[in-house]
Amino acid sequence: MTVPSLIEQIGGDGKRTQVIEDAVRVLDAEVAGKSGLGGMAVQGAYRVVKGVSPGFVTQVVDHLLDDFLRAVDPVYQEAVEKGVPPATYLVQNGPRVADGLLAVTDGRAQRSGRAMLRKTYDKLRPSAKKHVEAAMPRIGELLERHAQTRP
Repeated sequence: MTVPSLIEQIGGDGKRTQVIEDAVRVLDAEVAGKSGLGGMAVQGAYRVVKGVSPGFVTQVVDHLLDDFLRAVDPVYQEAVEKGVPPATYLVQNGPRVADGLLAVTDGRAQRSGRAMLRKTYDKLRPSAKKHVEAAMPRIGELLERHAQTRP
């Protein structure tokens, strides 16, 4: 027995605003928690992105949310089907989930009309997968806060 898709559950008007706000908090926490030279690069790039315009990060999350939910949904459905908490299952399948999420951002970056954002993305892309995988616990917790965890 499956549950409704993530788009059906949290992509609509009812929960969407809450999910976007929560996702921005997760992103802020992930970036703030980065350390070392790589962390400094990520934090600097995030400042560039946030500086584009007020609310820009929230707008980007809103624009990417449906594609992100579609990318994560197969793994989420497997977790629910197997009776494993989604947060745990996302961590266990981190490389697979990261590949799906990065496919979304790669496509978006290629289509961006903002050269500065494309350049910033391209600089960070080689190390992006490890950062996205490291975010799986928080991403999984976000899903558990907003989506069904049992059929």
